[in-house]
Amino acid sequence: MALEEAQNAETRNAAADADASGAGTESIGTMAATRYPVAPGVRLNVRSGPGTNYRLVKVLPYGATVPINCQKAGETITGPYGTTNLWDNIANGEFVSDAYVYTGSNGYVAPRCS
Repeated sequence: MALEEAQNAETRNAAADADASGAGTESIGTMAATRYPVAPGVRLNVRSGPGTNYRLVKVLPYGATVPINCQKAGETITGPYGTTNLWDNIANGEFVSDAYVYTGSNGYVAPRCS
């Protein structure tokens, strides 16, 4: 029994040392990206750049929401939310027209893409 108690004490001390040093713990910063709804009843084309002349990457399903990482001026598009030349970057190499995304604004809601 004395051996078992000694082993348990070692385990507790090692755990206490790890807690004190921060070893074995992870601090993950969580920053939830705001997601914006795509216009109802729309399957939205995702393009490789800010215009319809860019390659079609994929089509978003009905009811999709998108993050807006940055925004860039491009081809002027008319959609359910007005006429605009703003395009929203939703992922690396993926853009959608802001005319189809409800942001509650007629202007930039994210930084300009570089």
